[in-house]
Amino acid sequence: MHHVFLVPGFFGFANLGNIVYFAHVREALVRQLAQRGLEAVVHAVPTDPTASLPTRARKLLDAIEGAGVGQPDDIHLVGHSTGGLDARLLVSPGVALPDTTSAEPLARRVRTVVTVATPHRGTAVASFFNSMFGQQLLGLLSVATIYTLRYGPLPLSILLRLGALFARLDDHFGYRNNVVDQLFDELLTDFTPDRRQAVEDLLTQMRADSSLMGQLTPEGAVLLNALAIDRRTTRYASVVCATRPPGLRSAVSVGLDPYAQATHALYLALNRITARTHGASLDAFTQAERPVLWQQLGFEPDDAANDGIVPLASQPWGEVIHAAGADHLDVIGHFAGETLEPPHRDWFASGSGFVRSDFDALWSAVAEYVVRGQG
Repeated sequence: MHHVFLVPGFFGFANLGNIVYFAHVREALVRQLAQRGLEAVVHAVPTDPTASLPTRARKLLDAIEGAGVGQPDDIHLVGHSTGGLDARLLVSPGVALPDTTSAEPLARRVRTVVTVATPHRGTAVASFFNSMFGQQLLGLLSVATIYTLRYGPLPLSILLRLGALFARLDDHFGYRNNVVDQLFDELLTDFTPDRRQAVEDLLTQMRADSSLMGQLTPEGAVLLNALAIDRRTTRYASVVCATRPPGLRSAVSVGLDPYAQATHALYLALNRITARTHGASLDAFTQAERPVLWQQLGFEPDDAANDGIVPLASQPWGEVIHAAGADHLDVIGHFAGETLEPPHRDWFASGSGFVRSDFDALWSAVAEYVVRGQG
């Protein structure tokens, strides 16, 4: 028997009521693995949204230990965004995690680590969100994301003010904390009391431990990569993604709808921050990889290419098995297209052009890599 654990990124929730982070990913992987004849159970891992990497890796260890994994069973870890770093850290030989004597007995049974849009070399977005103002905006962005996944499009008045906050990130003139607080209150008004409490609990977790952001900066990534050593008996692979540089072309592609244009402006702001990351270059991709990967992306990137959260150059680790012309949330099922249950929403109208066939191709590549190691 094989067990696949899906590890979420820094928005952090595995389930929040009927809002499921990996709903469409889990469905796709179960189907793809079954088609290849691999008997596997796919688990979604709960975690703390902005806690330190060692704390998150310990949460992953707890989830695996609590999943009833038998002694002969093989373990595979698939991490989206920061979840890929959690997986790497857990599997690192001799790692010391909080409140445990040793992760070694379980870590040595991990056969595969696949990272998807993971900031292995850091991201400038983390540097911004590590500031006091940035932490407030991260919380606001998290609530806006949860609202969108639950109820659909944000009220346009709220979205426009949120976009204005992000559009003026270099100049906070005219914006005060009470604007952020007001947006929080307006977003939470539509939630039921139980769901509002769940969201407020999530925000309390984020305020209590936000040390993750410092560890995701380019400087923090240097330290992590010096400590998180690959295990020789584990196979490592990565899926990378990026969009064309947003501009007139992407603005036209998202259409004339005011809501889509407002979310595109928000994506543009995040993309520009992410493009500032220093120290990561496309040299992380081999010359042999580039022609195939650039073809999959649909364009030839430069060092500034990113998915709105993570630079493309920061994402490769191990064998690069797929490249997607996608934004950071497209790859876990939040892209434009047909209605699915539970609903998925194109929260960032990035103009990526990512569609269902691209989603299936991405997760087919992940399933293929997991199965390939069993021969």
